[in-house]
Amino acid sequence: MSPLGSRERALLLELARTALRSAVEQHHRPPSPPAPGGRLSEPAGAFVTLRRDGELRGCVGQLEAAEPLASVVAHAAVSAGLQDSRFPPVAADEISSLEIEISVLSPLAGIRPEEIEIGKHGLVVSRRKSRGVLLPQVAVEHGLNVERFLEETCRKGGMERNAWKLPGTQIQGFTAEMFSTAGEAGEPDSAPSVGPAGEAARN
Repeated sequence: MSPLGSRERALLLELARTALRSAVEQHHRPPSPPAPGGRLSEPAGAFVTLRRDGELRGCVGQLEAAEPLASVVAHAAVSAGLQDSRFPPVAADEISSLEIEISVLSPLAGIRPEEIEIGKHGLVVSRRKSRGVLLPQVAVEHGLNVERFLEETCRKGGMERNAWKLPGTQIQGFTAEMFSTAGEAGEPDSAPSVGPAGEAARN
């Protein structure tokens, strides 16, 4: 998928906030987003990250999806706000103050440790029934080198830190096109602005 245009980014950010507001005000009913044409109707994985006053408030997404990108973003926004078990559900009076960040993901591909570029690649480390996922920005935000990034991805999946070194462990990488309500020109912060296919995963 080629990069989204500024209008497409703005539409996705608006859709994410609208879907979350609708779900909260309609007692957690799943959203029924419209099906916009063009790029937003193409299948793609995505994560939605919510922050309030700079602090993480929720993050959920899908690594791969058969659904249109617009639908994936809408459902991820609702899940990040209401179903991330690390946080209480978002309240109606919080929604307008949330910073919304969307990461549109490339397809997964096998990657060797020496090929990983900090800030460019997100990681999926899978071993038996365990799988850890971290988005590219996590390594930058926490100052991780490649080895630490691999270790933290393993830890996120409930594995030992060195599981990425063991035979039978699969390492996959992906890139992400990231944009947020804080960074889109012409979009005020208060305005609507690292799972497998069909399964939510929390960052």
